[in-house]
Amino acid sequence: MGRYIHERKEWPNFYWNSQELIPLIGQVRNLQGKLIGKMESVGLDLRSEANLETVTVEIVKSSEIEGEVLNIEQVRSSLARRLGIEHAGLIPSNRDVDGIVDLLLDAIQNYQSKLTQERLLDWHFSLFPTGRSGMYKIIVGDWRDDSTGPMQVVSGAMGKERVHFQAPPANRIPSEIKQFLDWVNAKQEELDPVLKAGIAHLWFVTIHPFEDGNGRITRAITDMLLTRSDDIPQRFYSMSAQIRKERKEYYDILERTQSGDLEITQWLIWFLECLDNALWASDIILQKVMYKHRFWLKHSGKTLNDRQRMMLNRLLDDFKGKLTTKKWGKMTKSSHDTALRDIQGLIGMNILKKEKAGGRSTNYELVEVND
Repeated sequence: MGRYIHERKEWPNFYWNSQELIPLIGQVRNLQGKLIGKMESVGLDLRSEANLETVTVEIVKSSEIEGEVLNIEQVRSSLARRLGIEHAGLIPSNRDVDGIVDLLLDAIQNYQSKLTQERLLDWHFSLFPTGRSGMYKIIVGDWRDDSTGPMQVVSGAMGKERVHFQAPPANRIPSEIKQFLDWVNAKQEELDPVLKAGIAHLWFVTIHPFEDGNGRITRAITDMLLTRSDDIPQRFYSMSAQIRKERKEYYDILERTQSGDLEITQWLIWFLECLDNALWASDIILQKVMYKHRFWLKHSGKTLNDRQRMMLNRLLDDFKGKLTTKKWGKMTKSSHDTALRDIQGLIGMNILKKEKAGGRSTNYELVEVND
């Protein structure tokens, strides 16, 4: 008997204690229903904005789990263009950002389509359009070949590495993937869709078929199956954002499960609790979207130039630090005098105000919009 679950002769015949999961499944499904009902009542424009914000967060946080920091404005701009959403302040996005955006949109918008080997390989190519992961050339759009040794998840300094997990050897990948895809595409009437998402997540990340990008593609598969469970081609909660918050617990439960037997109740409990937390956290995104809606509704009759509209959207989204005239000029590529006129114009319209706290430079902030 091997050390890892994929080495057991019963693999991949997972089993679990349904009685322990029923209360969690009921709670999650209830929250999903309430969230979808709430979004159906707010109108098409707000739903589109909420979807844009949620998918942006999903992409950024999924990459953060792997230690990669994406430019959130590039992600939002790339998404807005692909979704056909008018959004002031769109900026150019690089090929890496466009690739992961294309990947996740395919998973979400085509959630009813079969998951095939070709689709998985296309997703992998989208993740690495240059054929490199950072500085290193990798196998792209195909399975790993283990030419440099077995695929391992390790931590620690060189010479003192700790092996957390070793994936199945490369020669098993074609048969492993076929079995996985047959299961994903089959209809299992007795299996709740959110449980299927949890099982698929564990199964695919255990196969670890690619040289790099396995985690992000695993989470894309999870999003696809959760979208099937919602039966609507939009996302209003982010599983990756919640996994990012619980990253240590995520890796701990994965390691324990992959080193155990085929009884995966504890993994599914963790997955459902994480999903439950993600659904509760969706209120933060929705409140932000609703606030933006109220903001633009209040100021809809005011004449703004493109620079002002772009900067207001930045302030409403993910603006970092303090707003100064210098920063305004730099971000809008305008002179100091033009930046000052833009800001003073917004102050005159009661949209911006000077911060009360003093300092070496004058800082500005949005005037709050009340309900």
